[in-house]
Amino acid sequence: MKRIMLIAAMVAQMAPVPLAPAMADERGMIARPSKHSVPVTLDRLTEVLQSKGITVFARIDHSGEAAKAGLSMPPTQLLIFGNPKAGTPLMVAAPSLAIDLPLKVLAWQDAQGQVWAGYNGAEYLAERHGLTAEQRAPLAAVGALVDAALQ
Repeated sequence: MKRIMLIAAMVAQMAPVPLAPAMADERGMIARPSKHSVPVTLDRLTEVLQSKGITVFARIDHSGEAAKAGLSMPPTQLLIFGNPKAGTPLMVAAPSLAIDLPLKVLAWQDAQGQVWAGYNGAEYLAERHGLTAEQRAPLAAVGALVDAALQ
Protein backbone atom coordinates (compact mmCIF):
# COMPACT_ATOMS: atom_id res chain seq x y z
CA MET A 1 0.00 0.00 0.00
CA LYS A 2 2.83 2.41 0.84
CA ARG A 3 4.38 1.71 -2.56
CA ILE A 4 1.13 2.54 -4.38
CA MET A 5 0.81 5.79 -2.41
CA LEU A 6 4.41 6.72 -3.26
CA ILE A 7 3.85 6.02 -6.96
CA ALA A 8 0.59 8.03 -6.92
CA ALA A 9 2.37 10.96 -5.26
CA MET A 10 5.17 10.86 -7.83
CA VAL A 11 2.72 10.75 -10.75
CA ALA A 12 0.72 13.64 -9.28
CA GLN A 13 3.86 15.77 -9.11
CA MET A 14 4.68 15.05 -12.76
CA ALA A 15 1.16 15.78 -14.05
CA PRO A 16 1.06 18.70 -16.49
CA VAL A 17 -0.76 21.77 -15.26
CA PRO A 18 -3.45 23.11 -17.60
CA LEU A 19 -2.36 26.38 -19.15
CA ALA A 20 -4.13 29.22 -20.90
CA PRO A 21 -4.39 28.67 -24.66
CA ALA A 22 -1.07 29.14 -26.45
CA MET A 23 0.71 30.20 -23.27
CA ALA A 24 4.07 28.88 -22.13
CA ASP A 25 4.59 28.00 -18.52
CA GLU A 26 7.84 28.51 -16.62
CA ARG A 27 9.05 25.09 -17.79
CA GLY A 28 8.77 26.08 -21.46
CA MET A 29 5.69 23.99 -22.18
CA ILE A 30 3.00 25.42 -24.41
CA ALA A 31 -0.49 23.96 -24.05
CA ARG A 32 -3.54 24.46 -26.20
CA PRO A 33 -7.07 23.22 -25.47
CA SER A 34 -8.53 20.59 -27.77
CA LYS A 35 -12.22 20.05 -28.47
CA HIS A 36 -11.42 16.42 -29.31
CA SER A 37 -10.67 13.41 -27.11
CA VAL A 38 -7.05 12.53 -26.38
CA PRO A 39 -6.90 9.74 -29.00
CA VAL A 40 -8.67 11.84 -31.65
CA THR A 41 -6.40 14.82 -30.95
CA LEU A 42 -3.32 12.70 -31.67
CA ASP A 43 -5.02 10.93 -34.60
CA ARG A 44 -5.62 14.33 -36.17
CA LEU A 45 -2.05 15.43 -35.46
CA THR A 46 -0.75 12.20 -37.03
CA GLU A 47 -2.76 12.96 -40.19
CA VAL A 48 -1.35 16.51 -40.35
CA LEU A 49 2.21 15.25 -39.85
CA GLN A 50 1.89 12.53 -42.48
CA SER A 51 0.42 15.00 -44.97
CA LYS A 52 3.58 17.10 -44.54
CA GLY A 53 5.93 14.11 -44.91
CA ILE A 54 6.95 14.21 -41.23
CA THR A 55 7.81 10.86 -39.68
CA VAL A 56 5.80 9.62 -36.70
CA PHE A 57 8.22 7.52 -34.68
CA ALA A 58 6.01 6.39 -31.80
CA ARG A 59 2.81 6.88 -29.88
CA ILE A 60 2.86 6.10 -26.18
CA ASP A 61 -0.42 5.51 -24.37
CA HIS A 62 0.51 6.32 -20.77
CA SER A 63 -3.00 5.76 -19.45
CA GLY A 64 -3.32 2.48 -21.36
CA GLU A 65 -0.06 1.22 -19.89
CA ALA A 66 -1.15 2.36 -16.43
CA ALA A 67 -4.34 0.31 -16.83
CA LYS A 68 -2.28 -2.76 -17.76
CA ALA A 69 -0.41 -2.29 -14.47
CA GLY A 70 -3.67 -2.10 -12.53
CA LEU A 71 -3.47 1.68 -12.08
CA SER A 72 -5.73 4.39 -13.36
CA MET A 73 -5.06 7.84 -14.72
CA PRO A 74 -6.94 10.20 -17.03
CA PRO A 75 -6.39 9.69 -20.77
CA THR A 76 -2.79 10.67 -21.55
CA GLN A 77 -0.86 9.91 -24.75
CA LEU A 78 2.43 11.11 -26.23
CA LEU A 79 3.25 11.39 -29.95
CA ILE A 80 6.92 11.40 -30.99
CA PHE A 81 7.71 12.74 -34.47
CA GLY A 82 10.26 14.57 -36.55
CA ASN A 83 12.17 15.08 -39.73
CA PRO A 84 15.75 13.76 -39.69
CA LYS A 85 16.75 16.19 -42.47
CA ALA A 86 15.75 19.10 -40.24
CA GLY A 87 16.70 17.68 -36.85
CA THR A 88 20.09 16.13 -37.59
CA PRO A 89 21.89 19.42 -38.44
CA LEU A 90 20.49 20.92 -35.24
CA MET A 91 21.78 18.02 -33.14
CA VAL A 92 25.18 18.29 -34.84
CA ALA A 93 25.29 21.99 -33.93
CA ALA A 94 23.98 21.41 -30.39
CA PRO A 95 24.38 17.74 -29.36
CA SER A 96 22.42 18.24 -26.13
CA LEU A 97 19.32 18.92 -28.25
CA ALA A 98 19.13 15.17 -28.86
CA ILE A 99 17.51 14.86 -25.41
CA ASP A 100 14.55 16.87 -26.76
CA LEU A 101 14.44 15.51 -30.31
CA PRO A 102 12.48 13.99 -31.90
CA LEU A 103 9.74 16.46 -31.11
CA LYS A 104 6.87 15.41 -28.86
CA VAL A 105 3.26 16.43 -28.31
CA LEU A 106 1.51 15.32 -25.15
CA ALA A 107 -2.29 15.07 -25.13
CA TRP A 108 -3.98 14.73 -21.76
CA GLN A 109 -7.35 15.18 -20.11
CA ASP A 110 -7.43 17.27 -16.96
CA ALA A 111 -9.62 16.75 -13.89
CA GLN A 112 -12.37 18.93 -15.39
CA GLY A 113 -12.47 16.83 -18.57
CA GLN A 114 -10.69 19.38 -20.78
CA VAL A 115 -8.24 17.85 -23.26
CA TRP A 116 -4.94 19.66 -23.85
CA ALA A 117 -2.17 19.34 -26.43
CA GLY A 118 1.20 20.43 -25.08
CA TYR A 119 4.73 20.68 -26.42
CA ASN A 120 8.05 22.32 -25.61
CA GLY A 121 8.22 25.83 -27.04
CA ALA A 122 10.92 26.69 -29.58
CA GLU A 123 12.20 29.58 -27.46
CA TYR A 124 12.60 27.29 -24.46
CA LEU A 125 14.48 24.70 -26.55
CA ALA A 126 16.67 27.40 -28.11
CA GLU A 127 17.57 28.84 -24.73
CA ARG A 128 18.11 25.42 -23.17
CA HIS A 129 20.49 24.30 -25.92
CA GLY A 130 22.05 27.60 -27.01
CA LEU A 131 20.52 27.68 -30.49
CA THR A 132 20.60 30.66 -32.81
CA ALA A 133 17.40 32.23 -34.16
CA GLU A 134 18.04 30.47 -37.47
CA GLN A 135 18.44 27.10 -35.75
CA ARG A 136 15.31 27.71 -33.69
CA ALA A 137 13.08 28.29 -36.74
CA PRO A 138 12.42 24.62 -37.63
CA LEU A 139 11.43 23.91 -34.02
CA ALA A 140 8.82 26.68 -34.09
CA ALA A 141 6.80 24.84 -36.76
CA VAL A 142 5.29 22.50 -34.16
CA GLY A 143 2.83 25.20 -33.08
CA ALA A 144 1.29 25.48 -36.54
CA LEU A 145 1.10 21.69 -36.81
CA VAL A 146 -0.73 21.43 -33.49
CA ASP A 147 -3.06 24.28 -34.45
CA ALA A 148 -3.96 22.49 -37.69
CA ALA A 149 -4.76 19.31 -35.77
CA LEU A 150 -6.93 21.10 -33.21
CA GLN A 151 -9.28 22.68 -35.77
